[in-house]
Amino acid sequence: MVTLKLLLAISAIKQWHTLQLDVNNAFLNKDLNEEVYMDLPQGLNTNTFSDHAGPQLPCKLHKLIYGLRQSSRQWYIKFSQELQQTGFTQSQDDYVLFTQGLGTDFITLLVYVDDIVLGGPNLHCLQQLQDTLNTSFKLKTLGTLKYFLGFEIARSSKGTFLSQHQYTLQLLEDTGYLGSKPVATPMDPKIKLNTSDGEPLLDPSQYRRLVARLLYLTLSRPDITLSVHFLSQFLANPKTPHLQAAHHLLRYLKVKPDQGLLYPTSSSLHLRAFSNSDWASCPTTRRSTTGICVFLGDCLISWRSKKQPTISRSSTEAEYHALAATASELTWIQYLLADFHLHQQSPSFIYCDNKSAIHIANNPTFS
Repeated sequence: MVTLKLLLAISAIKQWHTLQLDVNNAFLNKDLNEEVYMDLPQGLNTNTFSDHAGPQLPCKLHKLIYGLRQSSRQWYIKFSQELQQTGFTQSQDDYVLFTQGLGTDFITLLVYVDDIVLGGPNLHCLQQLQDTLNTSFKLKTLGTLKYFLGFEIARSSKGTFLSQHQYTLQLLEDTGYLGSKPVATPMDPKIKLNTSDGEPLLDPSQYRRLVARLLYLTLSRPDITLSVHFLSQFLANPKTPHLQAAHHLLRYLKVKPDQGLLYPTSSSLHLRAFSNSDWASCPTTRRSTTGICVFLGDCLISWRSKKQPTISRSSTEAEYHALAATASELTWIQYLLADFHLHQQSPSFIYCDNKSAIHIANNPTFS
């Protein structure tokens, strides 16, 4: 998803064209290389067309079918080989990214199972590639990129807007909170959740399904990322206060269900990141929480709120761990930009508000 947002940000800044394709019956395009047997479908009896009168026989698969565990892998192998034979280069930093050409003939391709996004400065080259792929696979051309994996993408002269408006409305409707009274904050700051207080839920799967849908919503809503990741800690044994906190978050989504991210055309292509940590914020494990935001100019492309794997004995140590995680994320995104043939002319900036951690980072001797 970071690669998709990076492509949308670059397309907005450099005025690239973006097209969307869909492969019809993608898994049926590849032969099965392994020996796989399956039970016959219900209602199909081998005794009706053979002399076999014994127990029901299995069938051996020669082609991929939907529902087979190997289908996604085998389809991706076939599709990537076809692209490489066409002249594309597969990225070593994100395997779903393929690039071809230079300058005005540059083409980038993102694939998610059978959904494909094309981007580049030359619309004629994109249409030629579209026709070439259509000769090998049966494609459905969907035109300009507007709706992809639940994301709604709108372009104008000011930039590209990314949101999950319909997904949010559907979530509120399914949970019965479409007509609820909105609240101003994602979580109530007066409530302290833990694993011991409250009664266990009679149906824990209800809470787990809700948190899973909220996790997908964090891909375009950084304002709820910390709250959703905090609620996801209690999936093993959810209790009544945890479900009430999740319902409070749904009432917060009611305020602006169409909120999203704007990637302006006037943005620069310089990377900068913000790093922070909340020292010993977890009352149960005493671990700190790392917060990361990475911008390409004015475009927010990556963010994270994650509990640190070890216990920090000082706020300096917690902030230094957050700096290390931010530097790792920033380095990876620099490699992705190199795949887009965009090299940073000046060093990327990392902003931190802890002077001790900054001094340690500036002087390797201290670490």
